[in-house]
Amino acid sequence: MPKNVLGGALTCCCTQPMTGFYRDGFCRTDDRDQGRHVVCAIMTEPFLTFTRSRGNDLSTPRPDYQFPGLKPGDRWCLCALRWKEAHDAGVAPPVLLACTHERALHYIELDDLRGLAFEE
Repeated sequence: MPKNVLGGALTCCCTQPMTGFYRDGFCRTDDRDQGRHVVCAIMTEPFLTFTRSRGNDLSTPRPDYQFPGLKPGDRWCLCALRWKEAHDAGVAPPVLLACTHERALHYIELDDLRGLAFEE
């Protein structure tokens, strides 16, 4: 059973839109997930603008990948290093700790995640 950053069972991040590397709603990972999509975050306009400027446009729908495009308020499993990069730039979106995989702690300090926690 996958664990979250608090040591409990990993809970679902979002199913509308369907998120996660495996598109099952969970920010779970394994060796196939090169990006480590383990941080469950609530999208904000500053973050969406930031990630677009870094070459990862999460706002534009991509029907060929069954990707609806994200808007502020949507929940999404982000790559750990992109969230950390956004945090260092001051534009990281809020996170849901119970839905964030413990693997995030390999890249991000728990205090940094707690500092932007939406809930615990």
